[in-house]
Formats: sequence, C-alpha cells, structure tokens
Amino acid sequence: MVETNHSKYQEAFDAFAPALTLAEIEQRVAKILSERYEANNCAEVKKFLHSTIDLTTLTARDTEASVAELVSRVNDFEGTEDIPSVAAICVYPNFVKTVRELLTDESVQVACVSGCFPASQSFIEVKIAETALAIAAGADEIDIVLNLGAFLAGDYSEAATEIEEQKATARDARLKVILETGALREPEAIRRAAILALFAEADFLKTSTGKEYPGADLVAAYILCSVLREYHEKYGQLRGVKFSGGIRTPEDAVKYYCIVEAVLGKEWLTNELFRIGASSLVESLERELVG
Repeated sequence: MVETNHSKYQEAFDAFAPALTLAEIEQRVAKILSERYEANNCAEVKKFLHSTIDLTTLTARDTEASVAELVSRVNDFEGTEDIPSVAAICVYPNFVKTVRELLTDESVQVACVSGCFPASQSFIEVKIAETALAIAAGADEIDIVLNLGAFLAGDYSEAATEIEEQKATARDARLKVILETGALREPEAIRRAAILALFAEADFLKTSTGKEYPGADLVAAYILCSVLREYHEKYGQLRGVKFSGGIRTPEDAVKYYCIVEAVLGKEWLTNELFRIGASSLVESLERELVG
C-alpha cells in the first residue's frame, strides 16, 4: 500500500513541469523585477497590498489585552484615506474568540494558526482537535503547517492525509497550508510540496511560519506561483498564495506583487487569492500612504 500511495503522488509530481534550477529561477525573477517593479512601486499598488495583509501576532507574549489592542487598531483604521482594510487578523487559536467578539470591520477575516503550529509535530488527533476548537470559536481561516517530517521521509500519503483531515474539520473556512519553504530549500522539494498540498485540497499555498527557518523569498514565491498557474491550467481551479516571514517594507511587498502579476496574472490580484502575512509591514505602508 505504501508503494502504491508513493506511486500515486509520484504520478502527480511527474504531471507538472519539472523544477527549474535555482540560477534559472533567479534569472527569471530578476527579469520580472526589471520589467515591472518601477511601474508597480506606486500608491495604487501599495493601497492594494495593504488589503492583502494578514495582520499577525504570534508571540509567547500575546495576551488578551495586546490582541484587543491590535483589533482596535484595525477597527479605528476602517475607511482611512481611501485605503482598504487589511484582509485578516491572524492569531493563536486561543485568541480567536477575542478577535471575533471585538472586530467591527466586517470586511476583515478572523484567521488563526492551528495543527500544532509551527512545527506540526504532534498526534493528528491533537491537530484536528485544535482546528475544530478554532472553528467553533469563530475562525474564518486556518493556517496549518505541512508535516515536514512525513514529507521529507517520502511518506506523501501521511502528509497529504493530515491536510485533507484538517480541511474537512475546517469545513467552509479557508485552509492555508504552510510549506516552510526555508526548510525545504531546494526548488524541486518546494515544487513537490506545493503539488501535494493542492491535491490534498489546500485553499492557499503559504511559504513560511517565520519562526525556526528562513521566511519568504522571491525564489519560493516564483515556484509556488508557477505551480498554481499550472494547476489552474490543468484543472480550472483557482487556489491562493500567501507569502510570510520577513516581509517588512513596502518595497519588499511590491516585489511579491510583481511576481504574482507576472506569473499568475491579474486574476490573482485580489485578497481572495493573494495574501501577505506580516506585522510591521502594515505600519510601514500606512506611514508611506497616510503619513
């Protein structure tokens, strides 16, 4: 059975274009930025980027008071200077209820990490229970981490099944699957993880936790977008992409916008399909746009 399952996923990997080399991807990314960055480094794009942010607080120092203060900032900002609100507020599961009760901006989603974030190292029953509790508390979106141990060991069935079971538990909530691209490192490993997550019904591919390993980079962004484009061409389905970990300045964010625009096209330029996980980026954008 293990061999059969492995063959099934190998067939899925083989159905997609092979990974480019790191040098080839870097060359393509450089070309995209040289052609698009200058035109996109403008207020209109930065206002849109503000609307794609999952405003995140995920520290051991989080309290109900600090989370409430974050929600208050979002509530107070609503409608400021023709700048759309952030896409979501992302917290640990135990703070979902606080966000849900205090959030007044109906355009903003309540998101949380789950599934034993950030390492995904626990029993599947614990991961499912945590996701179920988050949904019961009012979460609209769930961010989980790919079981890297199973994936890297070649147990693709276990890695995929964990995603599928948490997707079923999340019901109508969006499920974002964090691939931890900084740990995978190699383009081929990132490509395979992205394909596996899509076949396991992930609604979003997400780069990183921003914790133990390097966060998002433009090479990983290019790979994820390329897989999403090919998945759409093959199956007609639109799935989202989220970049997180280390994106702090408007200039950084514009570069990811350029990648999405070039590889996926304008169809993905909506916060229904394009997100950036960040905290300080919000303040940087607002200082630049509002003063």
